[in-house]
Amino acid sequence: MSSFPGSPKLVRGGLVLVDPSSGAVQRVITLQYNPDSMSRTLQVQGVGDNGARSEVTRLKGPAIETIKIEAELDAADQLEFPRDNPNTVQYGLHPQIAALESLINPTSAELIAQNNMAGNGVLEVTPTEAPMAVFVWSAQRVLPVRITDFSVTEEAFDPFLNPIRAKLSLGMRVLNVDDLPASHRGTNLFLGYLKRRELLAGKAPRSGLDALGIGGLP
Repeated sequence: MSSFPGSPKLVRGGLVLVDPSSGAVQRVITLQYNPDSMSRTLQVQGVGDNGARSEVTRLKGPAIETIKIEAELDAADQLEFPRDNPNTVQYGLHPQIAALESLINPTSAELIAQNNMAGNGVLEVTPTEAPMAVFVWSAQRVLPVRITDFSVTEEAFDPFLNPIRAKLSLGMRVLNVDDLPASHRGTNLFLGYLKRRELLAGKAPRSGLDALGIGGLP
């Protein structure tokens, strides 16, 4: 990043863990470096997908959106100033990687509690609701998501075999109104995201039919 005083502040992407009941922010996980690219796939949910011709133009719900990002982690900057970064000196990138892994694993305390309940004769143990993950990529994209896949390639290690450089691949599925109860906080987040997309669509340049080389539709 440039040290020039007039340089704009760099906004980083990341994930926010939110208590699904209270809405309290439990943790913010920022990406060390913003990925150069992000892939998004939207699968249309059409009523006429099963062959009903009279319903072919109807939509039964919002498109199913999936997101894929690949990010890099590097401890070099922190290791340059060891006194200011003792955790990095001792653990390398383990803490950052573990924070992301916590998104896809129940806590050890939850697993122990479930085992204890099963041991006490509880026939059906309901899993504890995990914190809601919210993917933030600028103010225009604040999305409730479920992590679908996560992989990490550790590429360099310190003398104690702590990873000091790694590449991450993170897959997410956006949770929409078909996935969540109407009263869920994630539903409000998704609707807010959809409204922002509609507002942005209204700002797109408009053209007439003459731009397509036709004077009108047949």
